[in-house]
Amino acid sequence: MNTNTPPREIAPGLVVQGISTPLHLSNYKLLACDMDSTLIGIECVDEIAAAVGRKAEVAAITEAAMQGRISDYKESLRQRVALLEGVTAEQLEAIYTERLRLNPGAERLMQVLHEAGVTTLLVSGGFTFFSDRVKARLGMRFARSNVLQLRGGRLTGRMVDQVWGDICDGAEKRRAMLELASLMGIGAAQTMAMGDGANDLPMMGAAGLSVAWHAKPAVRAQASVAINEGGLDRLLEVFAPLGA
Repeated sequence: MNTNTPPREIAPGLVVQGISTPLHLSNYKLLACDMDSTLIGIECVDEIAAAVGRKAEVAAITEAAMQGRISDYKESLRQRVALLEGVTAEQLEAIYTERLRLNPGAERLMQVLHEAGVTTLLVSGGFTFFSDRVKARLGMRFARSNVLQLRGGRLTGRMVDQVWGDICDGAEKRRAMLELASLMGIGAAQTMAMGDGANDLPMMGAAGLSVAWHAKPAVRAQASVAINEGGLDRLLEVFAPLGA
């Protein structure tokens, strides 16, 4: 992220720093995007906790982690997941159908990016139960998130290790983005990263264009683009019209 120039508001609720607009979307080939509180309007771990009467307790840990007040994200997630023991698969399904909603502009943003040939990657400290479905709904190409362990139709309070590692934290989000960029044969300068919390900063710091959406203050301060009002598709406002 280049933050050498002071922030400037180029439209109401849309702030840029360290870049000259308009940018050209053809210069970017990959978007890595957070899920909870970015693509969707909830923090899934908090909603699952509500099913066992522990939402306030878990939400407090989530907020501290997103604000950057907890340095060990993996441990904070393990603590929260441990409190989810006993939640049923049926309760998870109800959260998806009744509580999970795409944030405004998500569908339009992904449609335009895909039509422009941009590959999209969902990277989340949340869970595959939700992220795999969100990926499919938005037509995103790849996803990486955490697997909740189910036994007898109930959560055990643990996560399942995957071939790439144990937990998708900030470092893993960054690694996944750069790994995919390498496989695509593109450089970091051709990547974009979008998120709202402290665990998105590593990938945002490595990306050619970093985007904060309705984000925590520390994230807004370090982003090339901060969308403080309106939908996710406001990112398109920093680019020249396609074909221009």
